[in-house]
Amino acid sequence: MSKFRKSGNKETPAISTASLPDIVFMLLFFFMVTTTIRDVSLLVSIKTPSATELTKLEKKSLVSYIYVGPPQKQFIKTYGTEPRIQLNDQFAKVSDIPDYILAERAARDEAEIPFMVTSLKVDEFTKMQIVGEIKQELRKAAALHINYSSRKADKVK
Repeated sequence: MSKFRKSGNKETPAISTASLPDIVFMLLFFFMVTTTIRDVSLLVSIKTPSATELTKLEKKSLVSYIYVGPPQKQFIKTYGTEPRIQLNDQFAKVSDIPDYILAERAARDEAEIPFMVTSLKVDEFTKMQIVGEIKQELRKAAALHINYSSRKADKVK
């Protein structure tokens, strides 16, 4: 028969860190692939109105955004508090919309142009007069696919 001894002098072995760089790089690649970079920095404040019946856009790459709302706090001294139009990263006038739509079409493939959608992200307290003017300019530019962005309404009990 053999004797089993318990020796209290034994130390636990050190944790192997050989796989640590692999784990770090896997996490790095995961976050690089899954994160998105913001295309446009908002110059206007937008709180979209709520709606109950919503549908998602299928191809977001074919969407051109027009932002309308009061300027952010840092731009109030320069532009006032009235709602402004933002196209890409700059403030614009209503008359600039057809040129914006033509530039967006030029950046797309010929086959994608009929499927392009113009999405209006309008602050909920913006008057409809400016939205009507934008829609008139979109008609002139033959951009007839219009989407109004909104957020999902809270459920009413």
